[in-house]
Amino acid sequence: MARYLDPKNDLVFKRIFGDHPHLLISFLNAILPLETEIETVEYLSPEMTPDTPTKKNSIVDVRCVDSRKRTFIVEMQMYWNSTVMNRMVFNTSKAYVRQLDKAESFTLLQPVYGIGILNDVFDKVTDKYYHHYQIVNRENTDEIIEGLEYVMVELPKFKISNWEEKKMATLWLLFLSKIGEKVRIVPDELLNNETMNEALSICEEAAFTDKELAAYDAYWDAVRTEKGLIEENLRKGREEGLEEGRKEVQKIITNCKASGLSTEQIISITGLSEEQITKLS
Repeated sequence: MARYLDPKNDLVFKRIFGDHPHLLISFLNAILPLETEIETVEYLSPEMTPDTPTKKNSIVDVRCVDSRKRTFIVEMQMYWNSTVMNRMVFNTSKAYVRQLDKAESFTLLQPVYGIGILNDVFDKVTDKYYHHYQIVNRENTDEIIEGLEYVMVELPKFKISNWEEKKMATLWLLFLSKIGEKVRIVPDELLNNETMNEALSICEEAAFTDKELAAYDAYWDAVRTEKGLIEENLRKGREEGLEEGRKEVQKIITNCKASGLSTEQIISITGLSEEQITKLS
């Protein structure tokens, strides 16, 4: 029985989409709402990826341009933070600007698409996992300024509702969200599809050297370290927030007492118990 590596890992993700253009084309055509499908791609040199956890090691990107000169930047992001969307806007905008030399006409500009595949949840308001962003007129959303578009996919929210609708998109997202070291039974829908079967074979542990497997494990170590740093920062933020809140409540109690209010009145105002007020006084 084959043992699979996780395609979200830097090494495997780039092996699949960075070394096999036909698989990248299949993925982009499936995920993006394109009027004209991608036929060929030429890879672009990726930006330098930081190699330390504190510098967002968990970012994986693949960049390419198709025969129509449209640019595509695909990012695999393990954790969501407030800078993810800012970075995507920055990177796509930079790619858009770099299309022209000084003497060239703006009419030569072609769209740039940013695709973020997130192994995390950023939109806690809706259960939708697929988010498509464009520059639109807020009063008439049919009026669109072409140039930059973004698609964000939250893998933890992904659920199969209809196998036939957008079939390849469903297969690719199933592949990215479910395949990994713990998988023992691969869904028949993946095994029976030629493209997905090829992607699965690339993920087989036996296809990687000992050195590559060491790099695979090192990536997960870096991701775990980054997660620990994020959680520690959140914990400190909560503690600092609690301390600030305690000081504010103390100030309110002091002001109430200085105004001659009774304990019962302070309880009514703050919602605290008499014991809590005594401790904070």
